[in-house]
Amino acid sequence: MRLRLVHGGELATALTATLDGGDPVAPVPEARLLGALRADLPVTEADAAAVVTTSGSTGDPKAVVLTRAALRFAVTATHERLGGPGDWVCALPTQHVAGLMTVARAVVAGTEVRFARGDLADLPPAVDRSYVSLVAAQLDRALGEPETTARLRDYAAVLLGGGALPASLRERSGAAGVRVVATYGMSETCGGCVYDGVPLDGVRVELEAGRISLGGPMAFAGYRLRPELTAAVLDGDLVHTQDRGRWAEGRLQVLGRVDDVVISGGENVDLAAAQRAADAAFGAAGVVLLAVPDERWGTRVVAVTTGAFTLAEVRGKLEPLLGRAATPKELRRVGELAYTSIGKIDRTALLRSWAGKGEYGDAG
Repeated sequence: MRLRLVHGGELATALTATLDGGDPVAPVPEARLLGALRADLPVTEADAAAVVTTSGSTGDPKAVVLTRAALRFAVTATHERLGGPGDWVCALPTQHVAGLMTVARAVVAGTEVRFARGDLADLPPAVDRSYVSLVAAQLDRALGEPETTARLRDYAAVLLGGGALPASLRERSGAAGVRVVATYGMSETCGGCVYDGVPLDGVRVELEAGRISLGGPMAFAGYRLRPELTAAVLDGDLVHTQDRGRWAEGRLQVLGRVDDVVISGGENVDLAAAQRAADAAFGAAGVVLLAVPDERWGTRVVAVTTGAFTLAEVRGKLEPLLGRAATPKELRRVGELAYTSIGKIDRTALLRSWAGKGEYGDAG
């Protein structure tokens, strides 16, 4: 099968043809990810429908092959959980699975997909039953715009993925009357397959030593032309993730990535838990915590901010909550934070810039 590269506006038509038996499609990604698609070579996975690149922000770029059966299952399970099919608004890049699935849900259900800018300035009014998928940064900005908030209030659900949902953001959404559904999943599972901590019907969650695996018909067929990597992640229909989790009151609680736990001065530091504390104290992404190599400590925790916070202020709020090892030893103020194209904090880019020249705030 030949891989067809398509741009966002063409995706709905292309997916319709694919689901009717046509060649698989790949949304055109940013230039640095394009090579992972290997568009010059045929797609050999049976029933292949779409190939989507990962962001590559935490490792080598990969291309994930999704089947027609997986897409149809994921769409049907989503609509069953949300209360029925509806129109979808795509405000995310279609090169990522979250944007791709927004379009796929409309195509499979035979409803309409509309597009909006990432800043939601042109968010269309909801119709009889409308849904939209966002990331936290988009929702945070939208709640500061009364007109956009009013439009979101009319949506049947606002799916929020791409990372943890800060408790303060959920509270603000609820107070504004916006129905937010926090989703957890990844490219390898056709996007979100656990909604508000509860797996979609037909999806199973397994925990082994706290590491999350997700199983079910939504599992991917493999990484394109990388069988060794596929074998390390995919076991039948079970996708082994790099995330840690636990059950809390019958809901899956995602704690962070396996590699978020670092050792500083001989103590284990859960960087994801530390970041949640920082978000609670300084607002979402107000202070971003990083772990950098250190000759004395092995690893030291440092902080980046666009705000006017001082190191003393950050340490004063966080040390009583986190202890000394997890409290930032240095603070850098920057003009802007680095984000991936889907709106996640790009820690890899921040770590690269940390080693280079830049304006330092406080150190200690």
